[in-house]
Amino acid sequence: MGEQLAKYGNYDLILLDIMMPKRDGIAVCRNLRLQGYKTPIIFLTAKDEVEDKIAGLDIGADDYIVKPFAFDELVARIRALLRRPVISTSDILTLDELVLDTKTQSVVIDEKPIELTLREYGMLEYFLRNKGAVVSRDDILEHVWDRFHDLFSNVVDVHLKNLRKKLPYKYARRIKTVWGKGYQLV
Repeated sequence: MGEQLAKYGNYDLILLDIMMPKRDGIAVCRNLRLQGYKTPIIFLTAKDEVEDKIAGLDIGADDYIVKPFAFDELVARIRALLRRPVISTSDILTLDELVLDTKTQSVVIDEKPIELTLREYGMLEYFLRNKGAVVSRDDILEHVWDRFHDLFSNVVDVHLKNLRKKLPYKYARRIKTVWGKGYQLV
């Protein structure tokens, strides 16, 4: 199914039934999401159990409408989904000559590789994805560390210090400390 969508072009939205003749819609939705499709998906289905709704939404659907439904409601839900901003999740993040590739988990500056630990890499990726925003230590812990991190340690400060040491000064100085709030990549 995903191959067929790729072959025939981009779509603004996909309406998908769970009970289809050759393949169930849950599997189709799962495969589309695994292949990286970000297109909004609405399930239109007769399956009305709470467990079915949860499964559909958890697998990657953006909405779930049970048949029979009011056509006006469907149209309103489509309009609401299409109003959402498109979020770009590119595999390549850049900052001047710094290139971070999320697929290979590599960082290159001026075509020279920079060796980073997993945490340093995660922090740099998080800063690049949130360029200009002030991110707190808690934000960094939540997105870079697992759920068992110690809230009262200085682990973020230590890893940030090491990251700054490994980056050329031109880039290290762009990670600003915002006293009392966190950090900001400018």
